[in-house]
Amino acid sequence: MKALSKQTRSIKPTEVEKKWHLIDAEGLVVGRLAAIVANILRGKHKPSYTPHVDCGDHVIIINAGKVKFTGKKMNDKVYYKHTGHPGGIKETTPEKVLEGRFPERVLEKAIERMIPRGPLGRDQMRALHLYAGTEHPHEGQKPEVLDVASMNRKNKVTA
Repeated sequence: MKALSKQTRSIKPTEVEKKWHLIDAEGLVVGRLAAIVANILRGKHKPSYTPHVDCGDHVIIINAGKVKFTGKKMNDKVYYKHTGHPGGIKETTPEKVLEGRFPERVLEKAIERMIPRGPLGRDQMRALHLYAGTEHPHEGQKPEVLDVASMNRKNKVTA
């Protein structure tokens, strides 16, 4: 019988196994989906999670432009950005972004803000693949479908 070790095992970058997950975001709530995806990108769903190593999986999200907000957030929530010039603060709403040219940016920014800033966070964000439509070029990786809507009844907007 092997004796139990009292040391926490820290995984090395060469020992990381990255899987691919496919999520259909149609009708899903933005914040809830972003929290789930951020944990997968960081690797917190694995027992071998190590904070200083990129041990997360790749996530493909299709229909990213069809996400939903609860309540009146679609019109009342405001995103701010600054141009860098004096008086250059700009504001927009999720509704305008979703109707615009790059609707997947609503979900991308929500996930990005849940990932730590720095070199490790940038590496983890590179494992996120967002597509506004249903097509994606990652069929060769054989992604396993992750049904976020069935995890919790609050994850999907029904109305």
